[in-house]
Amino acid sequence: MEKEPTKGCNVYGPVPSRRLGRSLGIDLVPLKTCTYDCVYCQLGRTTNKTVERKEYVKIDDILMELEVKLGVDPKPDYISLAGSGEPTLHLRIGDLIEKIKGMTKIPIAVITNGSLLWQEEVRDALMGADLVLPSLDATDGDMFRYVNRPHEDIAFARMIGGIDDFIRVFSGSVWMEVFLLAGVTAIPAEVKKFAALVEKLNPERVQLNTVYRPPAEDFAEAVSVEQLRSFQNYFAGKVEIITEYPSEPSPAVDSKITEADIIALLRRRPCTLQDVSAGLALSPMSVMKELSTLCRLGKVENVTKRGLIFYKVTS
Repeated sequence: MEKEPTKGCNVYGPVPSRRLGRSLGIDLVPLKTCTYDCVYCQLGRTTNKTVERKEYVKIDDILMELEVKLGVDPKPDYISLAGSGEPTLHLRIGDLIEKIKGMTKIPIAVITNGSLLWQEEVRDALMGADLVLPSLDATDGDMFRYVNRPHEDIAFARMIGGIDDFIRVFSGSVWMEVFLLAGVTAIPAEVKKFAALVEKLNPERVQLNTVYRPPAEDFAEAVSVEQLRSFQNYFAGKVEIITEYPSEPSPAVDSKITEADIIALLRRRPCTLQDVSAGLALSPMSVMKELSTLCRLGKVENVTKRGLIFYKVTS
């Protein structure tokens, strides 16, 4: 059964992002509603694997929350449509983008797995965005099924064709994330296949990424930064290494942040103390105090991954 999003918690963050700076997130689907069930997902296993597009969250509710968030300084670098699953499953994502454009000049990014871009109506809905960030985790059908575990209606060729069609007509920027897993896709022969495929798709930018937060499956292991750097030269054009480390905190504005803000952030992604500090513009001391209280109350727990302590909402 789908979990309905908590009322008043569809807009979360800002989230610290190495890809987008401080990103104010908008969650368009319940946890965890997605077209994939990726082995590396920081949100855990998919509980509602679907290709059904509908208005999972009322956009009027989202816009009311967003208006409040936009009144708080410092302003985010991006407004990102992402969160608890695949945002293009929301039937009115295009209407939402249009209405946000009428409220603010902050650029809008859509973080998507690209799985529904073969549908013309989905491509049309994203035309108003400033930036679209599709992901590419495999180079053939077998690897696609192993890593992404897609809905049965999504074939690898259909997914790639949809991304290709979108890039050809979209007037904004497309940054393609190539997500690599140690011992699986992070080997020279596979990376060369990625490079050849990406060259045909021709996005504006390529971002190499790997596991950072605790994944859905323990066997989904990270690639070292050194390995990622060694793969950069396989790709043509602009290529970045995206590895997330604790960010420098923004100037603190502690007084306007509530426990609900921290819970809303941790519900969408496990975070370190420094992540929460950077995203919500809180001082580390204030964050530590709040997290300690939440842990004591049993609302939040911590887990260690790659020597870092991540906090997440308890199940």
